Amino acid sequence: MEVKRTFDLVERYLTEFPKEDALAVKRNGVWEKFSSREFRENVDYVSQGLMKLGLKKGDKIATVSNNRPEWNFIDAGMAQLGIVHVPIYPTISETEYTHILNHSQAKLIILANKELYEKIKPVADKAKTIESIYTFDKIEGVPSWKDIAELGMKNKNEKKLEEIKETIDKDDLFSIVYTSGTTGLSKGVMLTHNNFISNVHGTKDLLPLGKNDKVISFLPLCHVLERMVNYLYQYQGCSIYYAESIDTIGENINEISPSGFVCVPRVLEKVYDKIYTKGKDLTGIKKKLFFWAIDLGLNFEFTNSWAYKKKLQIANKLIFSKWREALGGNLKVIVSGGAALQPRLARVFWAAGIKVLEGYGLTETSPVISVNQVNYPYIKFGTVGPLLETSQVKIAKDGEILFKGPNLMKGYYNDEEKTNEVIDSEGWFHTGDIGVLHEHNILQITDRKKSMFKLSTGKYVAPQGVENKFKESPFIEQLMVVGAGEKFASAIVCPAFEYLHGWCSEHNIHFRDNKDLIQNPKVISKFQTEIDILNKESDKSMQVKKFELTCQDWLPDTGELSATLKLKRKVVEKKYKIKLDRMYGYTTDDGHVGTPSNIES
Repeated sequence: MEVKRTFDLVERYLTEFPKEDALAVKRNGVWEKFSSREFRENVDYVSQGLMKLGLKKGDKIATVSNNRPEWNFIDAGMAQLGIVHVPIYPTISETEYTHILNHSQAKLIILANKELYEKIKPVADKAKTIESIYTFDKIEGVPSWKDIAELGMKNKNEKKLEEIKETIDKDDLFSIVYTSGTTGLSKGVMLTHNNFISNVHGTKDLLPLGKNDKVISFLPLCHVLERMVNYLYQYQGCSIYYAESIDTIGENINEISPSGFVCVPRVLEKVYDKIYTKGKDLTGIKKKLFFWAIDLGLNFEFTNSWAYKKKLQIANKLIFSKWREALGGNLKVIVSGGAALQPRLARVFWAAGIKVLEGYGLTETSPVISVNQVNYPYIKFGTVGPLLETSQVKIAKDGEILFKGPNLMKGYYNDEEKTNEVIDSEGWFHTGDIGVLHEHNILQITDRKKSMFKLSTGKYVAPQGVENKFKESPFIEQLMVVGAGEKFASAIVCPAFEYLHGWCSEHNIHFRDNKDLIQNPKVISKFQTEIDILNKESDKSMQVKKFELTCQDWLPDTGELSATLKLKRKVVEKKYKIKLDRMYGYTTDDGHVGTPSNIES
């Protein structure tokens, strides 16, 4: 059947892929499965219940939830009535919740569990338009989504529901997704049914998955990439298994042996770091073979020689086969998005027989603009792959990527001014990213337009490329390159504390806490060594001459990262002003002018 609107996917799933595990989730140690028929029935019950509650086309319902089948029931149940879904991250601040609930004019809010209910209820109670609060988990005295579904079961009006569905156009507003913005309050991105469905059609032939495949989902469904791919899985007939929690992903992967999943690069970095650490613990010939395989993987190309491929066969049999087993043994593809993937990781995983496809897009583009494919030459390490056939891209004179396509948003909700700032009079969306197009329409992102800066020498620094390169060090979790108007670039470095603690244990370095740890001369010297090695691969103007270490992780909860793990530069600059000033000789710890106490270049 033809799919024009997101809820058409549910009917298509039931008709073309009848199965017992359309959706599944692990709760209390048990996998709970929903058949394709139960999927369709629950969606209709939700629609009928919302109709009975008096909600209608154009009304807004907010959700704050972990990934679960019920999210889909609510999502499609709203869509069938033209109700607009406003999914919200569970990790944002009270200020952001207040802003989003009031700005979106949501009438209802559905919360995942008791913890979120207790956190958000005080905010929701003060919101101007919120009429009721529901939950997914059963909480005594609080109505749940099941109450909506049961109301629908008791008050079926299938004829009316079908009549309403017929009035829903593919270009109707379907969802408002608030960007997690790195500056200021978030903007509400207005996305239509066709925005998402055109992206599904644009990528359906690129993902080697079908009705016999299981996939695991753990990126938040309010993340536009996970959400679109969730619809793509439904289109392909995959069985979608939702991880129990972020801490059980490894366990859940081994239980279901998925064929694929979507992740942000940090997940792959942590997988690699864990494997690398285990390799370091090996001894003798096993250790030599492990690092021989790693070195081989780092030199992987799709055009490697016959001799290389023979060596790779040996490495796959002895070493890399164990990597695949650790990821369930059945992986066909991993999609990476949300941030830049280190090329070395892509090479190593491909060498290990694990196909990692890096793509690119924004919330405003629903989201995919380009993605690497499984077949050479339509994949290139260090790039975000060929443009989708539906994507129009041109590179502006200043290098900015401009986009047109059916997946481009309607605009920002109730904000014509900001909409006009990013979509010009000719309809081109200004992404804010700097990039170049290569052969086969392969797109490469080189930096964010706003994050580039000029040194006092007149040289420009593109910090994101430097930052991505430096995060190749297992000692570095995050870092921010600075130096606008200065003679040289420096960096605030957030250590990978788990790895650093292990290294300290190996080298008998004792410390009271992380604050004490980052002042240890041996630790500072080790970071200097890491930075010196990585500097050799950078142009002189891009080299990090000085650095300061932080004693705390950077997290969305503490403000340094957005909900989608993007660096909030202004927050970091403000939080570590003393460290920034000290690197450039403006102040010392006691506030006096002086020379930085950290390692000199």
